[in-house]
Amino acid sequence: MPPAISPSDIPVVILCGGMGTRLREASESLPKPLVDIGGRPILWHIMKTYEAHGFRRFVLALGYKSELIKQYFLDYRHLTSDFTLRLGGDHEPEFHNTAGDVDWEITFVETGLTTGTAARLRRVAQHLDAPRFALTYGDGIGDVDVTSLLEHHQEANLMGTLTGVHPSSRYGEMHVEGTTVVEFNEKPTLADGWVNGGFFLFEREFVEKYVPDEAPEMMLEAAPLQQLARDRQLSVYEHEGFWMGMDTFRDWTELNTLWDAGVAPWKTWED
Repeated sequence: MPPAISPSDIPVVILCGGMGTRLREASESLPKPLVDIGGRPILWHIMKTYEAHGFRRFVLALGYKSELIKQYFLDYRHLTSDFTLRLGGDHEPEFHNTAGDVDWEITFVETGLTTGTAARLRRVAQHLDAPRFALTYGDGIGDVDVTSLLEHHQEANLMGTLTGVHPSSRYGEMHVEGTTVVEFNEKPTLADGWVNGGFFLFEREFVEKYVPDEAPEMMLEAAPLQQLARDRQLSVYEHEGFWMGMDTFRDWTELNTLWDAGVAPWKTWED
């Protein structure tokens, strides 16, 4: 069985290279991970989800408009805190609250504009300095119990674990008796079958054994995970709760509606 490792020592790789071409209505000029939910980027929500379970080290695999993601975090304290700035003397701001403070260590890595997800992982490998690492997408959010996910990965004793989720249908589901509709669900969860919801855990050796050095277009979901599955080294953590990928303007609107109503299922942290 692999050794137990504290979540605070496990790097979390977040794939942040997406362009968000189907989210043009929400943002014409931002990289997808910076598209906001309730005034904060979806990337922030993902990081807060991990933070709630003790993770604090993040490696951002950057691509499209990476400079905006860097600038957001460089300006983070100024954007989230009250402060006084004395323009006539010392120009260092005096901060008055810590409401926006987070104890995060963030490494920003340029991984290319059109690089595949597997190649992005390979290009951040030098920053994975622990025997285990987490990985997720920069556009998927859910109330995933990452503590239980870590326990599952430890007990499965395999090289990788992915989180399986039930997708939501984009079409209304009808239950019909004869020619009468007896139940209609606008966007039901499809309870049959599982899809990859991200929120991975891998042993460090996965990168060396399954991710080629030079394959810039390779997707993680293709050869690496397929071979890992064939080798019976990929476990699934079954998540029955909320999960949504923010792929379209409709998804963005729904996530913001949940947040604004104060019923966002993924908000598992304290303010």
